Amino acid sequence: MYIHGPHGKLKLFTGNSNPALAQRIADALGVELGNVTCKKFADGEVSVTFEETVRGCDVFLIQSTCCPVNDNFMELLVMIDACRRASANRITAVMPYFGYARQDRKARPRDPISAKLCANMLEAAGADRVLTMDLHANQIQGFFDIPVDNLLGTAILTQYFYDKLGTNNEDYVVVSPDLGSVTRVRKFTDKLDLPMAIVDKRRPKPNVSEVMNIIGDIKDKHVILVDDMVDTAGTLCNGAKALIERGGAKSITACATHGVLSGPAIERLQNSVIDKLVLLDTIPVEGEKAIDKIEVLSVAPLFAEAIHRIYDENAISDLFN
Repeated sequence: MYIHGPHGKLKLFTGNSNPALAQRIADALGVELGNVTCKKFADGEVSVTFEETVRGCDVFLIQSTCCPVNDNFMELLVMIDACRRASANRITAVMPYFGYARQDRKARPRDPISAKLCANMLEAAGADRVLTMDLHANQIQGFFDIPVDNLLGTAILTQYFYDKLGTNNEDYVVVSPDLGSVTRVRKFTDKLDLPMAIVDKRRPKPNVSEVMNIIGDIKDKHVILVDDMVDTAGTLCNGAKALIERGGAKSITACATHGVLSGPAIERLQNSVIDKLVLLDTIPVEGEKAIDKIEVLSVAPLFAEAIHRIYDENAISDLFN
């Protein structure tokens, strides 16, 4: 039975991108997923039909815009539009993984800013709010003129390592794969009371990186390598190799929020010096991607708590700590 709040009945729906996560969120909230049919016509156009009323309801649409990115993003837009036309009271786009987030600036002349375009499209479709996790750049929240809540995957990952290592474990050091991830890594070092090191690299072209130097002492240490996402795994595997060969690290455990795992990622991980990669389930890790080196933790409890607080109009600020 759906519960009632200030914006009407709470209703959860999911598209086709990550239905398993949506079900886990629904279970954590103690509600049922709503009945919606998302399919394609013969020519590839997205077709969405809500099989139950959403009139006057507080609707949460759970959809990661992962691969196939354009299909999943379009499906979300059509779902939002359908709910708006069906007189939903409020529509929240729950996007555990926000596709196009890496295209957040003009790197060269005549480049688009695709993340801003996606923000415009979500608003134009009728979304009242966005709930996501670990945007590639926090400034993307400013691309929207509606509220954006950006949950932090480090809350789950740090707890995982805290349960295993405790604090101030002298055998471990936390490493940032680049200068841009230092703020994220500091959350690890603060929680676990561990020292930090940084991999200094340059990126001559997309999905290619070269390690230039290692800042910090990692010799004879077990390394926790922290990133926000793993795409082709080139950066992660190259960094791990340098930490072993140049820095003298004993072992590498990597972790990230989003396991994009595209192209040669799985093969690279299998052949890498990384002992374990801990990911969150913002993107499904299924089939040939579910290798022994990968362990997946669920974000469902955190998203369920955030949805509950948004629904009840309560603060969610302490979820960022």
